[in-house]
Amino acid sequence: MSAMTRHEWLLSDRPTSRRQARLGQAYRTWLSFRTNWLAMVGLGIVVALVLVALFANVIAPYDPVLGGDLRTERFLPPLTGNHLLGTDDLSRDIFSRIVHGSRLTLLVVVLVAVIATPIGLLVGTTAGYFGGWVDTVLMRITDIFLAFPRLILALAFVAALGPGIENAIIAIAITSWPPYARLARAETLTIRDSDFISAARLQGASSARILWGHVTPLCLSSVIIRVTLDMAGIILTAAGLGFLGLGAQPPQPEWGAMIAAGRRFLIDQWWVATMPGVAIFIVSLGFNLLGDGLRDVLDPKARK
Repeated sequence: MSAMTRHEWLLSDRPTSRRQARLGQAYRTWLSFRTNWLAMVGLGIVVALVLVALFANVIAPYDPVLGGDLRTERFLPPLTGNHLLGTDDLSRDIFSRIVHGSRLTLLVVVLVAVIATPIGLLVGTTAGYFGGWVDTVLMRITDIFLAFPRLILALAFVAALGPGIENAIIAIAITSWPPYARLARAETLTIRDSDFISAARLQGASSARILWGHVTPLCLSSVIIRVTLDMAGIILTAAGLGFLGLGAQPPQPEWGAMIAAGRRFLIDQWWVATMPGVAIFIVSLGFNLLGDGLRDVLDPKARK
């Protein structure tokens, strides 16, 4: 199939199969998405983060944990010798630590999304579909979580569970699901009385089948947009926990912990804390730009 024939096949107004219809819709979404250059910049940053995390051992020129000679390689400024971003107080290469720290950042983002998104969808769709006392109970529990700032609530959970990257991920996931539940509930309320839902009930479909087979797929696009936009907040929360010593523990190269270690030298050796801060800023910006682009192409309310 030539490129032009494939293009026409994907954009056909009369698809001959469900596969062609799905691929055509995905292709139209991509064509619309790539016209937004800011969204493409965000996508590029996120893809770069993934590639850096995957090939950290190849990209990083030095060991992220072991330092060099404390007499000659301590606090080297950026662009000194083979140290692109300089070295820290233990003569460790900052660039190598940032590259390996991208793995922890990506791990936190992925695991929090995998844990929090299904919880939020389950709570929100169940509350919106059944209504009544089920809706009241689930939404009041959600309101309790929403009543506290995310970082404060995460701090409380980490304090109870103990410091460490695993407990930090669990704490952030526990505090991240309520907005997704609220959004899923609002979407469910708008579609639970639709004709196709009534038809599914008349055909004998169970509530679980309707929820997961009909309601949840319609809520996914809005929730995915919200999750992508929340990635920056998740990264900042993880960095905040690391900064306070409750996230990844030394000598792990976590960006928030690197900023905490470098704040003592901020006046004279500014690069020790600044470079991981710039990494957090760039990655957070990338997820925000990507989320805005996804909202423009996936949110039906935003379409003209």
